[in-house]
Amino acid sequence: MNERFVGVPVTTDLRDQFGEIDVYLFDQFLRGRIRPGMRILDAGCGEGRNLAYALRAGYEVFGCDADAAAIDAVRRLAARLAPRLPRGNFRVEPIEQMTFPDACADAVLASAVLHFAADDAQFRAMVHACWRVLRPGGLLFTRLASSIESEHRVRQIAGRRFRLPDGSDRYLVDAALLEDFTAELGGTLVDPLKTTVVQAQRSMTTWVVRKPA
Repeated sequence: MNERFVGVPVTTDLRDQFGEIDVYLFDQFLRGRIRPGMRILDAGCGEGRNLAYALRAGYEVFGCDADAAAIDAVRRLAARLAPRLPRGNFRVEPIEQMTFPDACADAVLASAVLHFAADDAQFRAMVHACWRVLRPGGLLFTRLASSIESEHRVRQIAGRRFRLPDGSDRYLVDAALLEDFTAELGGTLVDPLKTTVVQAQRSMTTWVVRKPA
């Protein structure tokens, strides 16, 4: 065996090790912004697609989702990968009604979920709920649909609700809104806003904010 790979199983299943983690979220781990020992709260966690790595690596993980079946699935995932975690760490509740304590998490994730807001009021409530549970100095990671670079491809339904070329309806943010929210929260952009255009079907923007210490 090549000495460079001693101790590294050549049959390692990357999907099993890392799950289907969002690559932009994984980048935050790689850059040391989410470190071992931190508490991670996944707001709108679904079935835990972004949590497999954190569970395996021993992070203290929490999550919520309005879908009871999704929470059942993420509890089973946690029971397999991190059996020490209480089932109560994963709760059936919408983001804007999270019952987790204030400032309980070092990192809050809201990946591909905020764009399901029905209107401005719900979007605001979701963002402020994520900010409430984030400790001072903590990191808010979000990835959500936007109109950035896609303004001419989407059709307005009402307010910020749009029909996308892929046929889905989403609440779409733009750069100005995210910058205004960052200022309103008193946060600091950790990265510039980054937007990926997915084959002219939709735009996905990464918004990463540090809460003041």
